[in-house]
Amino acid sequence: MIGRLSGTLLEKTPPLVLIDCNGVGYECEVPMSTFYNLPAIGDKVVMLTHFVVREDAQLLYGFGTSQERATFRQLLKVNGIGAKSALSILSGLSIDDLVQAVALQEPSMLTRVPGVGKKTAERLLLELKDKFTIDGVAAMNEHQPKSATSDVLNALLALGYNEREAVAAVKLLDKEISVTDGIKQALKLLSK
Repeated sequence: MIGRLSGTLLEKTPPLVLIDCNGVGYECEVPMSTFYNLPAIGDKVVMLTHFVVREDAQLLYGFGTSQERATFRQLLKVNGIGAKSALSILSGLSIDDLVQAVALQEPSMLTRVPGVGKKTAERLLLELKDKFTIDGVAAMNEHQPKSATSDVLNALLALGYNEREAVAAVKLLDKEISVTDGIKQALKLLSK
């Protein structure tokens, strides 16, 4: 229902912010990644939102980027993860770290987040695996110029390596490497 707020930032006390939109103050809970990038009190702010209606409350969650909001919504689809847990995960991990944890199937990266135990981390990895696969790894580099690493990754997968091995090898490569040299170096790393 409420997808975006544009107004003046009145208050910010983690994790809550208050935004005045033409005389109406909207209170939003935000992840720490968004909180740290907020302007000073009294400045204009634009925030993407996710509106949750429950039997006992109507809650508004705010995000600085569409990628944060999309990740929050994806986390909500995981069985046993509510809005508070999703916000905690986004506050404790960057989106890049979350995508990497899912791609590498590393529960230890997720258990560092307060409130996420081993079982919850394993459930997250299982249910997000199809959501944050190769496309998610490519999304990690969306703000960087296109490099050959995605081609190298696809080549390794075509050669029969599993996604975890391929992603780990590609992470060790120089970002400016050519596809041919990247495949050669990755194969050397994987043969060790």
